[in-house]
Amino acid sequence: MCDPRTKARRLVLSVGLCAVAIAAGLQVQPASAQDRTATAALGSSQSQATNHAIYYVDFRARTAASYGHAFVWYGRADQKQIEIAGLHPATESVIPYILGHVIPVPSETGKSYGDLDDDYLTASYRVYMTEAEAKRVFAYIRHLQATSPLWNAATYNCVAFIQDIARYMGLRVPGNHLLYPEDWVNSLKRINGGRRYMSSPAVAQASSTKPSAAAQKSAPSAAAQKPAASAGAQTASASGGY
Repeated sequence: MCDPRTKARRLVLSVGLCAVAIAAGLQVQPASAQDRTATAALGSSQSQATNHAIYYVDFRARTAASYGHAFVWYGRADQKQIEIAGLHPATESVIPYILGHVIPVPSETGKSYGDLDDDYLTASYRVYMTEAEAKRVFAYIRHLQATSPLWNAATYNCVAFIQDIARYMGLRVPGNHLLYPEDWVNSLKRINGGRRYMSSPAVAQASSTKPSAAAQKSAPSAAAQKPAASAGAQTASASGGY
């Protein structure tokens, strides 16, 4: 026959073990729910990061055989692919460059030697934008490339070319086209207060939305605007320089 005190101790021990097991089960369940919540939040943040893709235009200047060269990079900040636009005399020959100081000469508006090499870079000013803004700006850049067939040192050159892009984006532009490309890009950044977004940061970081029908109708007319003629100041080198 068991001592009553022994039975009591056994009962207390059994109840204690059950309580520990129940508590452990309760702790596991919230932890699992928390893991599921964290996983869902991570997936949501990754999806939002995709929707919040930021685009940019980077106004750049580099060294060249003469005065330097001004051009832009543009694209998506989360991708390695870079689009380049810049006005310079056609071909690698020095002849169009020399003639371009007297008469307008055929030009090219894409990549030139040294545009992708940071060793030649002398100045850079990057401005970010939303997807909707980028569609308009990139369309305008391509329109400008297609409608700028001639280069001339005194009337329309590489600085004048990227100035039209900056003006279309709503940036304030330097009033002196005789500045070297490096000085012009640095001046562009300074007079815009180092502004980093085409619109406000809150708008630039908002999720991308499809433009309205009215916006889609107005975009082609904006892209079709002919750049205003501006007096150029600098000259280009045979290597795509200015």
